[in-house]
Amino acid sequence: MSGALQRTPVVGRVVTRLARVNTMEAAARLAAQTFLAALPLLIVVAAFAPQSVEDLLVDAVRSFMGEKVPTDAVEQALTANGQLRGSIGVAGVVVVLISATALSRALQQVCERCWDLPKGSARLTAWRWLVWILGWLAVIVFQSAIRHGFGAGTAVGVLVSVATSVALWWWTQHLLLGARIGWAPLLPGALLAGVATTAFGYVSPLVMPQALEQSQEHYGPLGYVFTFLSWLIAGGCVIVVCVAVGQVVASSGRFPRWLGTPVPGDTARPAADGRTTEADR
Repeated sequence: MSGALQRTPVVGRVVTRLARVNTMEAAARLAAQTFLAALPLLIVVAAFAPQSVEDLLVDAVRSFMGEKVPTDAVEQALTANGQLRGSIGVAGVVVVLISATALSRALQQVCERCWDLPKGSARLTAWRWLVWILGWLAVIVFQSAIRHGFGAGTAVGVLVSVATSVALWWWTQHLLLGARIGWAPLLPGALLAGVATTAFGYVSPLVMPQALEQSQEHYGPLGYVFTFLSWLIAGGCVIVVCVAVGQVVASSGRFPRWLGTPVPGDTARPAADGRTTEADR
């Protein structure tokens, strides 16, 4: 194994990077924060948003889970807005929104580990957590329309989905890293994550209905939870691996010269006043 890594140093760097970021642990954390923090936000948004937005969220769930998914608990929760609206107020919505930033913080930690950056201070990054959550919500709301190419068909939808995903993960890295890494070095990871998450999203409806049905037969209602969490962990692995491999690509061969990738120990650091210098950007 070590001989193979020596003959292919890029592979060795990828393996080292994936081990350094604790891929499975990071993916499990992303899955947990999505399940415990982000999904409740979707439910609250559906409860207070207009009927058209609620319909878009339900369509988004179906686009990921499949049209034939049996009795989806998340979809039921999204449509039970009357009861929830009467039991939670504006203060509750704010609390749920702030809690959802746990997913943003988990993603920030993944990006920082991939790029060997120190943890950004909460004072400088807290607003970025909220902005990312709002951007993520917008992509989720329009997910069904994106996948159908805004009415242009599936073929166009695939292209639009890839472009949207690449843009999302490019912006995600730059935002959550606090602009400590320039846009260009982040592009390989964004391309990998965009293509991989789009493929993951299109494959999910093909396998999830059967997986959920089998889990329900073996474990009862808890089978849905087990399968859904496994799906989230798999999606988390895709994201972590792509961002990590993107960092290796941006730091390998001639890419540092082309992309301006910072060399180890020379990554952009905030200045003394908390801002990032123009040279770093």
